[in-house]
Amino acid sequence: MNATMHALGSAPAKHAVVIGGGLAGLSAAEALAAGGCRVTLIESTGRLGGVLATVRHDGWLVERSADSFLAVRPEGLTLVERLGLTGQLVGVDPGVRRALILHHGRALPVPAGFRLLAPGRLGSILTTPLLSPIGRLRVAAERFVPRRPDTAAGGDESLEHFAVRRLGREAFERIVQPLVGGIWTADPARLSMAAACPEFLDMERRCGSLTAGERARLRAAGSTAQAAGARYGQFVTLASGMETLPLTLGRRLEQAGVEFVTATVSRLQRGVAAGEAGRGWRVFLQPKADAAARQPIDADAIVIAVPAAAAGGMLRDVDGQLAEALAGIEYAGSAVVSLGFARADVAHPLDAAGLVVPRTEGRRILAVSFSSSKFPGRAPAGHVLLRTFVGGALDPETAMLDDDRLTALVRGELADVVGARGTPQHVQIDRWTRAMPQYHLGHVERVAAINARLDDIPGLALAGAGYEGVGIPQVIASGQAAVARVRSVST
Repeated sequence: MNATMHALGSAPAKHAVVIGGGLAGLSAAEALAAGGCRVTLIESTGRLGGVLATVRHDGWLVERSADSFLAVRPEGLTLVERLGLTGQLVGVDPGVRRALILHHGRALPVPAGFRLLAPGRLGSILTTPLLSPIGRLRVAAERFVPRRPDTAAGGDESLEHFAVRRLGREAFERIVQPLVGGIWTADPARLSMAAACPEFLDMERRCGSLTAGERARLRAAGSTAQAAGARYGQFVTLASGMETLPLTLGRRLEQAGVEFVTATVSRLQRGVAAGEAGRGWRVFLQPKADAAARQPIDADAIVIAVPAAAAGGMLRDVDGQLAEALAGIEYAGSAVVSLGFARADVAHPLDAAGLVVPRTEGRRILAVSFSSSKFPGRAPAGHVLLRTFVGGALDPETAMLDDDRLTALVRGELADVVGARGTPQHVQIDRWTRAMPQYHLGHVERVAAINARLDDIPGLALAGAGYEGVGIPQVIASGQAAVARVRSVST
């Protein structure tokens, strides 16, 4: 934060507009206000938090989207500390810090030490029932697979191609694909390694293999702890729900003088607000059907923190090439079906953080999060909460089924995979249409081209999950980085 304040200097008369009230926009507004700017935040829905939302009802606490964030990066934790919420932090229950994978109808654990793409413990690979003897040997031989020739040059590669090349087709289909599907809901044949998983590309480049790279990582961390699918020991949430984070930040910003406006931005015009050619911005607001036209808002700087396509629409009159590049970032949708059961009505012990489902199983669900096993206070006493994910880039139709059909489908799948037989005591369906950015092949180059166009447009920046990371810490960082980009507001 200090670096951001220094970059902005002290310019209390300058006015910055942030478009979008999700966590990226709120983080940008916080940094701008801390740097002495007058800030207006425009959110079309009138609700802060974006996809972060929590529903509380009769003892149930249900997250509508993300239920936690990775504490390894500092941005999330430092924001929690600034907001005085540290006492609310809750980690994943140590007894369930592992993931399960459905295999021939059985829920089996991810091999100990296997972290998304990297096998860290040979013994667990050679004994896992998830793989055939040949599949196990193929993963064990990963350390002898040569580097891709253009890895050092930074050539892009799809996650599917990378995983099959290094680990074999069987390990990809039975382990990697379901773990990846539970995170990105993406098509692994189009998902860019350079954009989504640069850490593993770097392992290959530096260490020659994922096996050697994971062992080096553990040595450097000074820990013998091994992951099992996801790094569940490093995820935290808030006892009162994830929505507490943006709502608390919003209240803090209101106290700091940030103005909140509920409106839809139709377009932006450059070079009008400051009275000097080529400087300043005008923000045009779309009138409601039953209201008079709203006056445009003039500003010295703009941070756009909405999905890329929407940002592109606002910028059509400013820079056609920039708008076209933004429109090229695709998004996928999904649905989260949260069902609460009496504990006696679910046969599975739910002794994991959740279960992921390979496409080869022929099922419609992507993953199930055992929410009440992961975190306390998610279900009333004697009950359990299961959050099931459907849809994604490879099955968009399922997420759009009507409520009754979708609930029936998920209930049938849960009956098969975890033995959930009773009538749900709580039902909640959350659909997210075009909410998850897809980091397709060439995404890194596309973002670089977008940033190059922004370099020629003073006082404009973009923030959000569509560019350089979909996790909560990365989204917070994007808002803060956007403020550094519009530091010309102080000149």
